[in-house]
Amino acid sequence: MRTLAVISFSLTGCVLAERIREHFKSCGWQVKTAVKSVYLPDSLELPLKEWTRRRFADCEAICFVGACGIAVRSIAPFIKSKKTDPAVLTVDECGQYVVALLSGHLGGANELAKETAQILGANAVVTTATDLHGKFAVDVFAKKNDCAIFPMTAAKAFSAALLAGEPVGFYSDFPWEGELPEGMVLAREEAPSKNPAIGAAVTVRKDCKPFAQTVYLVPKIVAVGLGCKKGKDTQAIERGVRKAVQQAGIWPQALGRAASVCLKAEEEGIQQWCESADLPYETYTREELLTVPGEFTSSEFVRGITGVDSVCERSAAKAGNAGRLIQRKTAEDGVTCALALPDWRIRFE
Repeated sequence: MRTLAVISFSLTGCVLAERIREHFKSCGWQVKTAVKSVYLPDSLELPLKEWTRRRFADCEAICFVGACGIAVRSIAPFIKSKKTDPAVLTVDECGQYVVALLSGHLGGANELAKETAQILGANAVVTTATDLHGKFAVDVFAKKNDCAIFPMTAAKAFSAALLAGEPVGFYSDFPWEGELPEGMVLAREEAPSKNPAIGAAVTVRKDCKPFAQTVYLVPKIVAVGLGCKKGKDTQAIERGVRKAVQQAGIWPQALGRAASVCLKAEEEGIQQWCESADLPYETYTREELLTVPGEFTSSEFVRGITGVDSVCERSAAKAGNAGRLIQRKTAEDGVTCALALPDWRIRFE
């Protein structure tokens, strides 16, 4: 569930905050509200700075109903990275303007500002250059397609070139829907000298280098199938996964989910690793795994314990929607791993 915090500083601001709360709550958000004023009941006892610090840690978006200066001074000590900072909005207490103050693209502040302005009958203030000029925003594209994006220095250079009217390249290992945005040139991996100097590559492969300066857009779609001896700790699981990822030659950011047999549903080491890696963990019954189509590395020892000839490969393929195995079974200190890549496509809007 997405989380939003709204804080106001006057009676008028409280009314606007309540309208914002009602709307986003009806859209499925968890909304936390607070008021900071000695003239209003239930005023926040925490210092505003401490309230803001906590909200940076536990909310995806923060809305200050008040002056921009209050918001700027409150958030300044906690700003770290556009990849991790929450979206921050300010709404003036008369409800005339909604300003996307921080994390306009990756954090989604621009879209939230427009949505909030619509419900209040206000004007959204968006200042990011690509939006103002109607240009393709590579970080917004990454967010909408659930791709990791790096390095951010290349992403900034990509946007700067696009804004300057210079050609930028686009390469993808995956099919796509929609039209290639204006200003982007389709590139070929086998002819890097003919490609623009800077471009974006949608890939999971580390050896993909179609441009002199490449923005990597890595879809979080690879399924990792896991098997292990009972009681293996988090570090052992991590080493096993790292070996599989390295042998496959993929970016670790491409991992999207983990899976195993039901017998391993409560395996603490796997659970803890998945939590630390922020990956959903699924387990399947023996019957479910045996129905997965394909050829798998068989083990009579594994079959004798689990009833399934191959736990990691079948689990990866099942979690990857019967996708193709890009890394067959690897073994490391009692941990087995396999990786599967599902069918997936990009969407341009």
